[in-house]
Amino acid sequence: MESPRATSGSRRARRRGRPRRRALLYVSLATVAVVGATAAGTVYVKAHAHGNAVSSAASPTPSSSASVAASGEASVEPVTEPAVDRDALLSSAMGKVTVPSGAKVSAAVLDLDSGDSASYGDSAFDTASIVKVDILATLLLQAQDAGRHLTATEKAYATKMIENSDNTSASQLWDIIGKAAGLDAANKRFGLTGTEGGDGALWGLTQTTAADQLTLLQQVFGDDSKLSEASQAYVKGLMKTVESDQRWGVSAAADGSEFALKNGWLARSTTGLWDVNSIGRVTVDGTDYLVAVLSKGTVSQAKGISLVEAAAKAAVGSFTEADSSASASASASQ
Repeated sequence: MESPRATSGSRRARRRGRPRRRALLYVSLATVAVVGATAAGTVYVKAHAHGNAVSSAASPTPSSSASVAASGEASVEPVTEPAVDRDALLSSAMGKVTVPSGAKVSAAVLDLDSGDSASYGDSAFDTASIVKVDILATLLLQAQDAGRHLTATEKAYATKMIENSDNTSASQLWDIIGKAAGLDAANKRFGLTGTEGGDGALWGLTQTTAADQLTLLQQVFGDDSKLSEASQAYVKGLMKTVESDQRWGVSAAADGSEFALKNGWLARSTTGLWDVNSIGRVTVDGTDYLVAVLSKGTVSQAKGISLVEAAAKAAVGSFTEADSSASASASASQ
């Protein structure tokens, strides 16, 4: 922190230096006005009526005044639009979702075009069958490391595991990847920080967060991935062709059939309450979004599905509505 004396001296120095800077400013404004060059995105302000002053600057030279008078405008530095608080918008949207008593829900969204993302809630949830995407991603990463392709048997298991959510196939691949140890090792490389593989054969009790599932989805659908393009295409292809009775969840936020997903549902034997989750990519108005919605504590699978779908719509809506408002404001200001 400066002392009062140092501050006073600094102010005097600034006052002594002002005439030179003003002169330079006037020359710059005159030059811009005469040449008439404008840069993309430059914002303009009207010259004030009194003294033809531009913004808070002192009166320009006669030549620049003439140019300003002729054009009615003067160039100033571009104004940066304030950053959108995506987390706040998502939180507000999720606050309007009706959550059944005793249940919990968490969501995360990423706009693949802009890279903007947001998450709501940081609690850990049972994965149930959404971990099957993680199991397949781990298998593919291990195969890449070994310089090999998946075997015919592994492909058969993978297809049934993702498209039909077959548990026996998932258990077979869980063993092949080395169970939780193999999953956790791959997830460390994928960038997941809040996911822990289930004990023993209990792959469905793997613990995860919505933010981590968004990170996993980026490995499947994003450009910066540890998976090869061929591996990514393989997982995406299976997620686009899940059987018809499993096309619920985040798909509720998509335009028609523009989605790829994997759902998970599990009734906990200890409570009788349901875990219901959905992860995937949806397309809305030509923009691709990655979406993860996790829930627990509903009294039935149907109520869990309703909660997940309402949350998915709200989460994606927090992005599309904000973007529409921003576009409308930009158009109105032009």
